[in-house]
Amino acid sequence: MTIHARALLFDNDGTLVSSLDSVNRCWTRWAVEYGLTAEDFARIELHGRPAAEIAADLLPAHLVPQAVARIEDLEVEDVADGGVGLLPGTKEFLAGLPAERWAVVTSATRRLAEARLGAAGILPKTLVAADDITHGKPDPEPYLLAARMLGVDPAECVVFEDAPAGLQAGRAAGMTTVALATTHRAEELTADLVVRDLSALSVLVTDAGIDVGVRA
Repeated sequence: MTIHARALLFDNDGTLVSSLDSVNRCWTRWAVEYGLTAEDFARIELHGRPAAEIAADLLPAHLVPQAVARIEDLEVEDVADGGVGLLPGTKEFLAGLPAERWAVVTSATRRLAEARLGAAGILPKTLVAADDITHGKPDPEPYLLAARMLGVDPAECVVFEDAPAGLQAGRAAGMTTVALATTHRAEELTADLVVRDLSALSVLVTDAGIDVGVRA
């Protein structure tokens, strides 16, 4: 199977970098500080959504701004302590792409996203973060904004995601979706293509665009 595109759009956490252990550490500490239980978290969608929306689902409105600032501080501090690493295939896959042909589209704040990407040695020319949008994933706004910034028709973009919310956002944007089974089981992911991680894929850049294929 080969997917043809003019631009590739990548989620970050769970797609390009491994931050799940960091996320679990920080959000567990945050939950204790705000008196939240596992049952509170179980009733809402977590992965792939902006922290501000998660906090708004869990806490009274007057506590949300402070709580969002607190989780951002915890996660940025954790990056400095080595809480992030590259996922298999990320370095090789991105190395073959011209800077103007791809973007990172993350539900993290710009400060946190840049900290994690920088720690992993990834320097995207185009980055869409939670600060840049009004509605986060699963709304299509983040991916539509990225396509607009790259000057590419959404129908000619491919979204790479590990979370159901992000894949839903990509589909709603009218884009081809590739799911990476790094944080969810393959059967939990709805996409045009499901692979284990970026190491399962090859990429070829031509004058006509970008061809993404599955390695034999």
